[in-house]
Amino acid sequence: MTGTTRDVDVLIIGAGINGAGLFRDLCEQGLKVAIVDKADFGSGTSAAPSRLIHGGIKYLETGELGLVAQSTLERNLLLRNAPHAVRPLPTVIPIFSWLTGIGAALRTLFGSTTAPRSRGALLIKIGLAMYDFYGARRRVMPRHSMWSKARALSEIPPLTPGIVAAGTYYDATVRHPERLVLELLQDGVRASPQSMALNYAQLLGSDGSVVRFALPDGGEFGFRPRIVVNAAGPWIDHVNAALGAPSRLIGGTKGSHIVLDHPELLEALNGRMIYFEANDGRICLVFDYLGRALVGSTDTRAADPDAVRCEDDEIDYFLASLRELLPGLAFGREQIVYAYSGIRPLPASDGTAPGLISRDHSAPVMESEGDRTWPIISLVGGKWTTFRGFAEEVADMLLSRLGQPRRVSTQSLAIGGGRDFPADAAAHARWISAVTAETGASPARAEAMLDRYGTTAHVILAHEAGRQAEPLDGSFEYTQAEIDWLARNERVVHLADIVMRRTALAITGRLNRSSLAQIADTAAAALKWNAERLERELEATSKELTERHRFCFE
Repeated sequence: MTGTTRDVDVLIIGAGINGAGLFRDLCEQGLKVAIVDKADFGSGTSAAPSRLIHGGIKYLETGELGLVAQSTLERNLLLRNAPHAVRPLPTVIPIFSWLTGIGAALRTLFGSTTAPRSRGALLIKIGLAMYDFYGARRRVMPRHSMWSKARALSEIPPLTPGIVAAGTYYDATVRHPERLVLELLQDGVRASPQSMALNYAQLLGSDGSVVRFALPDGGEFGFRPRIVVNAAGPWIDHVNAALGAPSRLIGGTKGSHIVLDHPELLEALNGRMIYFEANDGRICLVFDYLGRALVGSTDTRAADPDAVRCEDDEIDYFLASLRELLPGLAFGREQIVYAYSGIRPLPASDGTAPGLISRDHSAPVMESEGDRTWPIISLVGGKWTTFRGFAEEVADMLLSRLGQPRRVSTQSLAIGGGRDFPADAAAHARWISAVTAETGASPARAEAMLDRYGTTAHVILAHEAGRQAEPLDGSFEYTQAEIDWLARNERVVHLADIVMRRTALAITGRLNRSSLAQIADTAAAALKWNAERLERELEATSKELTERHRFCFE
């Protein structure tokens, strides 16, 4: 592709969740679209969320009722459209007083820049009732309830006896966010084969007509767009500067998380999330994520998305908060199997407490000027849950500019492996029976793969039939043939793409030196790496895991 230039309707720079959602929507409308990322798809901020698909109960406090209404609707839609990836998550809020927080909540609602330090039972009850009201559209989960202190301590015995009650409600979790980003891109290319998605393509700049990128193989590629969309998240201002349109749109905050190997904690959680106040008033959470305990999140100002990592003081904060919440359990650094951090691409907002900066989204436009022949639309803010709605709003604006009608709604459009997903127990059993008969896979294997990939599992199991189906060392849920399929079919460029984004091996700590070497050998054979490239990949991946994610190889 060296030296090639392609005309496109829309060029999207940044293949995180906002960019991927917009790419799919525009492709469904029949447009020719290109999306380009400087790293792997979904590897920036979109790989560092709390892994929640939620209605934003805390946004009730700041009066962002429209955001809550949109978020609860989008949560319900994702539960229907991506049932393989998004699952209901029962949630418990420990309550430490009856009436506190009402005055502070009212001050916040009317513009105070400091967050409430405590939220009592009455305030929680009002909030949960409002949350049920806003979540009524396309409802798929039960309404809230309140627990007495005795009930809460019976359900979660290690919980602190300092509580007076607890509130319970349902939100949802996205089990593998990086894969959902990839599936949106794959769906887009399927709908519009003349469109394309490129990863590991560095933005070189623009002459005002053509935007040029450096490719991983050393070549260059250019796009001549009618419209440019900057979906680079916390890198938005950097990208606009490179395009000759300097901006100051982003004032991001850092969110860090740790993942624990803690069977006793998982037993106490029993599939629930605890959504709780730390003693400084900040909101924290802990829930069972793929057999590990995910703990988050911090919310501090930060500016460099390329250097962000979970720091020692953040880990101390998490562990201290857990010890105070669950004094019946022990917590220590030795339980950490993974840590990660990202910068939220929030709007520039001086003087506001980080936790109160709006999570709503906007799409400011810089019209074409001077030598630049195309406008730039920057996707600012937003959250994982609302990506589809955000994409729909921006797509409608772009379609209007391009003089094209909307021909497909994405509101009920299945995503990736959610397509033709078995809707009930009988359909589930039929799917398992048919796939095992066709591929020779065991029912247990078919069940596990459906759970991981949705209906895409069918083609992976067919690929696995007759090949090396032996499990990886120490990672028995994955096989070498499965890794081979991922390497060949999911736009893998580096070893880290497989262990950190195409699979959950790294984040769950289910990776050792032996299995990493097996994965590298399989990828090398599929992607035709030589011995030198193989060694570089192993070294780079090991370094990233240990230095940036606190991974400890056994």
